[in-house]
Amino acid sequence: MLSPKRALKVQRRRPVKIGNTKTIGCDLGDKRSAICVVDADGKVIKESTVATERESFLRFFTKHAPSRVVLEVGTHSRWVSELLGGLSLEVIVANPRRLGMISGSLSKNDRSDAEMLARLGRADELLLAPVLHRSTQAQADLAVLKSRDAVVCVRTKFINILRGLLKSFGLRVPRCTAEAFAKRAKGVVPPMLEAALGPCITLIESTNEQLKVLDKSIEALTKTKYPETARLQQVTGVGPITSLAFVLTVESPTRFAKSRTVGAFFGLRPKQDQSGDSDKQLRITKAGDGFVRRLLVGCAQLILGPLGPPSDLRSFGERLANRGGKNAKRRAVVAVARKLAVLLHRLWVSGEPYVPLGYRAQRATA
Repeated sequence: MLSPKRALKVQRRRPVKIGNTKTIGCDLGDKRSAICVVDADGKVIKESTVATERESFLRFFTKHAPSRVVLEVGTHSRWVSELLGGLSLEVIVANPRRLGMISGSLSKNDRSDAEMLARLGRADELLLAPVLHRSTQAQADLAVLKSRDAVVCVRTKFINILRGLLKSFGLRVPRCTAEAFAKRAKGVVPPMLEAALGPCITLIESTNEQLKVLDKSIEALTKTKYPETARLQQVTGVGPITSLAFVLTVESPTRFAKSRTVGAFFGLRPKQDQSGDSDKQLRITKAGDGFVRRLLVGCAQLILGPLGPPSDLRSFGERLANRGGKNAKRRAVVAVARKLAVLLHRLWVSGEPYVPLGYRAQRATA
């Protein structure tokens, strides 16, 4: 999500549309989308539904240029915004976290949602916290990482199923890595269960092979198309997957004016509920990309784990964990993940070598 200041800069860079007398709200559906057209005076001049297909959108919106079109971010919003942007329409993709008037409505339906989008877009686009979609190529490259993550989930599920079924017969597969599980399981499965569990073992072996192919693709992407990921991998615990996911999600190092805002972009900033003398301690927002946030938290756990080498990040997390309290360690992991996101962006922007220990002291001396 863009900060108001950043969104204002984006707005200033966008070419000014002369004669935008209409605002169109479009509630995207999987098969059909509701559309509401509002004129400059706020009067509804047209309501319709359009098939959520390229040809139908082109046929409808070509007749309404120039206009401002407001969409809600979702499965179809990326390609729709790209398509309509090619028609010289001013397209705004609204952040759903800013649309409480829609999600909390007592009379919620597609038609009223489209009208509300149009009226909010007519009032002030900054109220919608516009979302910037990544490019088609970045989305395609990120699909490799998402595909790998899905294959890992499938393998984990089959391993857990096999362990549970074998335990019900008093059998147990020795502790081992996921890659070695299929071989170990074959030595444990009795003849009477081979017909039932054999296909599961075969599928686990197949997922291992597919993961090898995907890992090679990821390695090729980091070395050829995205060499900047090597800077991020200087940090212990950050590998090709995390660095590539970070680069593809942020997409441009100049997207943020300050590196400190990257933590909030991935939902690692605590929520705020402050009024007068009351200032509650709340959980993180969990806004932004959950996949990258999970990867950052995993890296933070490794940094704070028994195998994590000494570093400023580790010292920072240990100080938080040593404060005590019921959730001190969990908060320390999240805080390190947030600080890690800031560090990765800073390394990307500056191109400086990573200094694990004493970076601030060295910088002050210099």
